Amino acid sequence: MATGTLTAETFLRAVDLEAVEPQVFDEAYEATTQYVPWPKAYGGDMVAQSAAAMMRSVGTDRQLHSMHSYFMRPVDIGAVVRYEVENLRDGRGYSTRSVRGYQGGKTVFAAMGSFHVPEEGPEFQPEMPAAVEPESLRSAAEALYGIEGDAAAYWSTGRSFDMRHVPGPVYVEVEGEQVPQQAVWVKAFDQLPDGADLHRTALAYVCDYTILEPILRAHGHYWAEPGLVTASLDHSMWFHREGRADDWVLYAQEAVSGQRNRGLATGRFFDRSGRLLATVAQEGMIRAAR
Repeated sequence: MATGTLTAETFLRAVDLEAVEPQVFDEAYEATTQYVPWPKAYGGDMVAQSAAAMMRSVGTDRQLHSMHSYFMRPVDIGAVVRYEVENLRDGRGYSTRSVRGYQGGKTVFAAMGSFHVPEEGPEFQPEMPAAVEPESLRSAAEALYGIEGDAAAYWSTGRSFDMRHVPGPVYVEVEGEQVPQQAVWVKAFDQLPDGADLHRTALAYVCDYTILEPILRAHGHYWAEPGLVTASLDHSMWFHREGRADDWVLYAQEAVSGQRNRGLATGRFFDRSGRLLATVAQEGMIRAAR
């Protein structure tokens, strides 16, 4: 299992975009998917990369407040994806962008995003759910100690973020009750550069790792289960307040429905003081061996 200093370099490499000449729409950027120990790239690469591409296309006076995405084809690992951004509208208070990801001459990902010039107004949010403190929980590396293999090494140290499950992870078995909800404390392994957009992108990047887990937990499935096949289908995310992804953030998750080998789950990111930072909804394909 990997040892040494744990860093967020995997995430930072993923969102290191290069501007290129557009071929389809108004602006274009290229980014590279990062290593994972299975056949297709991690979906959070595409979510975060497309968000970063859209962010580059708007003025600094406005912020991404929502995005809606579809995963259309498997994406190769360690390969370049070209993101073409279409500037659909720039108004006084809002901007709208569309982005498509291309690899091998085919569309592999599509998203839309909306940006808002911040305004003052009344606020409301739900209370943060009660959860044990992250320092009292096992890290992924501690939960997987003594388990060999590429997947265990990747879950332990390869994802740029420390993730600690409540009540317990679903890596090699379902730890805790077989219920349709869980929570995960999340924090980048080391300090990230400043910038609200980068930290929004970090939440967009990390959200896909565990959002389907409450569905797995409800059905008694776990990631290392022989014959289990999963894939992200679509994804929506709303950004409510600024926060830092290199401080502990509670990702409270709930399975909404599971049927016909598809499942829908929602998640909410709260900072440690209880402020709601973002909300996620994602549907995925979940096929267990018969």
